[in-house]
Order: sequence, then structure tokens, then C-alpha cells
Amino acid sequence: MSSTISIEIPREVAHAARMTPQELKCELAIYLYQQGRLSFGKAREMAGMTVWAFQQLLASREISIHYDVEDYEEDLRALKELGRL
Repeated sequence: MSSTISIEIPREVAHAARMTPQELKCELAIYLYQQGRLSFGKAREMAGMTVWAFQQLLASREISIHYDVEDYEEDLRALKELGRL
């Protein structure tokens, strides 16, 4: 079962940043990925993007993709769940 947490961001902040809530969420995902706090899969999931779209976004910002054992194991689990392995 999946659960979520909410973060309150004043509308004025989002307005001043000229960003939608989804854009703010995406930026947080990118930042946490770049800092090594989230795996690629979790950051991509948080950003609500496909693997390809997230890879392109990172590349456009010159953020290198780090793929570690955790990412590999997460990919294996996803493939098993999809019946592709």
C-alpha cells in the first residue's frame, strides 16, 4: 500500500517561482537525485516521468546518471512484476 505526504508551499512562492505544483515536485525530485538522496527510479517516479523523459531532462541539465546496485535491483523487481523476466 502506498501512502503520500504533503508539503505546504505558499501560493505566493509558487507564483514567484512561476512554477506549477507539478514543476516544483519535479525540481525536488531532480535535486534529491542529484544529491544522491534518491535513486533514479524513485526520482523519476516522483517527477511523474517516463524513464526516457527523465533521462533526457537530466541530460539537458548536464546531470550525470548514476546507476548503482539499488537501481539495478529495482529494475529487476519491476521487470519481474511486469512478467518480462
